[in-house]
Amino acid sequence: GDSRLFTNWVVSGSFPGWPKLFSTLHFTRKFGSLTRMTVGEKNQNKPNKTILLVGETGAGKSTLINALVNFTMGVQFEDGVWFQIIEEEKRSQTSDVIVYEIFGFEDKSLPYSLTIIDTPGFGDTTSTKRDESISERLLDLFQSEDGVNKIHAVGLVMKASEIRLSDRQMYILDSVASLFGKDLEKSIVALITHSDGVTPENALKALEIAKIECPRNGNNEPVHFLFNNQQSKERTEKNESCLETAWRITERGMDELTAFLGKTAPEKLLVTTKVLRERIKLNACIENLKERINEVELKQTEARQIQEELEKHKEEMQNNEKFSVEVLEFYKDKEYVKTGWWGGVFYNGTLCCTNCQENCHLDCTMAWYPGQCDVMSGGYCTSCTGKCRASDHVKGNWRYVLKTRKVWQTSEDMKKKYEKNKSESQKQMSLLEHLQGEISQLAAEKSQLLGESYQRLVTLEEIALKADSASTFVRLDFLIEKMKEEQNTEKVQKLEEMRKRVDEGTRPGSRYMQGKKLEK
Repeated sequence: GDSRLFTNWVVSGSFPGWPKLFSTLHFTRKFGSLTRMTVGEKNQNKPNKTILLVGETGAGKSTLINALVNFTMGVQFEDGVWFQIIEEEKRSQTSDVIVYEIFGFEDKSLPYSLTIIDTPGFGDTTSTKRDESISERLLDLFQSEDGVNKIHAVGLVMKASEIRLSDRQMYILDSVASLFGKDLEKSIVALITHSDGVTPENALKALEIAKIECPRNGNNEPVHFLFNNQQSKERTEKNESCLETAWRITERGMDELTAFLGKTAPEKLLVTTKVLRERIKLNACIENLKERINEVELKQTEARQIQEELEKHKEEMQNNEKFSVEVLEFYKDKEYVKTGWWGGVFYNGTLCCTNCQENCHLDCTMAWYPGQCDVMSGGYCTSCTGKCRASDHVKGNWRYVLKTRKVWQTSEDMKKKYEKNKSESQKQMSLLEHLQGEISQLAAEKSQLLGESYQRLVTLEEIALKADSASTFVRLDFLIEKMKEEQNTEKVQKLEEMRKRVDEGTRPGSRYMQGKKLEK
């Protein structure tokens, strides 16, 4: 054979009986933030099955993909060959979603061609920021014209060898489940790697604790399939029998997974796409909400301080309009933020509204232009106060920050500030009346901001497979505290009910997530 034709393959072992494989069409191309790798040519008359793989970094996802490819091509243990379409070391260095399409082998092992969607591994040891971006990558895939709009199964890749259920593992399971809509609860199956062939009790226990919604087998266990990860090891006289046993474990798992996929109808991703979009908007909305509520409260403090100064010097200011007092003034400034490029197409930066002077989407990675950002809907922002047009926004390497300075102001200066754009009748109001009106207006704005965030949480609860995820839970305390200040008993009760429903699988994940944020 001529290995030069295998431009992106790693081949181990000898390959008798595989000459036709060297003429197989194999190419890779980028579309947006995604990579598509195709082997063979698609036959429109043959069915295709699509499986989405998600899981922890280091769970053996790359090895499993190689096994799926080899099995699809009909590779047998006796062939003494193993093809690697992906190298695990290189895969860990990229945050791309990669789509593998295996065509032209329908007469080998499967009655259909196979599409495998590989996602970056969850549980990056440095921070949770990369994990949060996975939902944006998947949304890009599901919304792209050249992407994927239906799948047959979600494969949750887990290691059978884990002996302890850590906060990190529970966080990963929680993060995975929070990606999907209720339309996929019958499509999630466990793909257990590093298996010795016996029942993976720890992995199944973890699924139960994390309350992962998935179909059940005849033993009332979550549907799962077992795989070993030693196919690429070099065979010797001493280890050949052990490696054959490992191969048979994977072969049986592949047979069972194939049968499952054969009976499974495709699920459209409309609800899941909405869940991903709502989560991105909720995260952006909450971060913006915190800044805006802080700004409102500071402005309320400013107005009350001026009120106190006016009351203190009321007589002097009535007698002398030029009499001045020192007050705190709040103003917006720009602050540089670290950005980064990836894929030569997109970069992470901050999306800001120049009208409202607000940060509408921190760490926006999936948009080159403001109109492409996921916080936009119908050409308008869902995050900023004014719900301004996309054209009023910019994406760059800076963000707005609120700063203070001490200034001297006369009663005439202050009155002009509050009379600006007011009607003639309003201009006759006293400065104290203007200030009280300002405080009331700010309170109403704060209430509106809380209402928007609350509604997004309610929407997620209606459509998400797991609404009470760790990422949601860490924001509940903030919303509950602010709603109590508003004395909105009904909404406080609803939020506290959501918090009570947080199960054992979410609490450890929340601890892990909060710990990572503190480390940063």
